[in-house]
Amino acid sequence: MSYVLGLTGPTGAGKSIFAQCAASRGFNVIDCDISARKAVEKGTAGLSALVCAFGEEILKDNGELDRKKLAEIAFSSKENTELLNKTLLPHICEIVKSEISGDYVLLDAPTLFESGINAVCNATAAVTAPIDLRKSRIINRDGLSRAQADARIGAGKSDEFYYENADRVFINAGDIDSFQKSVNIYLDDIIGGNKNE
Repeated sequence: MSYVLGLTGPTGAGKSIFAQCAASRGFNVIDCDISARKAVEKGTAGLSALVCAFGEEILKDNGELDRKKLAEIAFSSKENTELLNKTLLPHICEIVKSEISGDYVLLDAPTLFESGINAVCNATAAVTAPIDLRKSRIINRDGLSRAQADARIGAGKSDEFYYENADRVFINAGDIDSFQKSVNIYLDDIIGGNKNE
């Protein structure tokens, strides 16, 4: 039986650093963004559901998903973001569940709680960071304008959401060494605690 740790947090907070620490400690890291891409491949039920929700305009001429167009529509309002999640998350969850294997698993899942996939987790952790830092990270990472970055951050959950729902919250305020150290201590405690059971 796998020990499953769910990882979440707002965009640009630094979940990937946490995931790298987990991988270095032998966790099977499941990137739910990759699972999400599988869920919307051409011909899938997930893509059909998205077209029903958002219309044919989210498709390219070849019938594949136009990710940029979908993001434009889906992140334009909280309502559209919720519609995206409600439409796609059940399809992603099925794929994620099929990928769980190994002694220790990390689900890197931006919508861990919204999807309900936290139900398969033994514990949950969230990474947050100051908004200005998150904004500069996603502008650099995704090539967004400031307005696009603001829209994406605005469509996400507040820090309070993560404090209310996650078992443990880590703040990644820019000091990578101390952030990694606190994450590694936490992961070592999980592994040590389960070896003693």
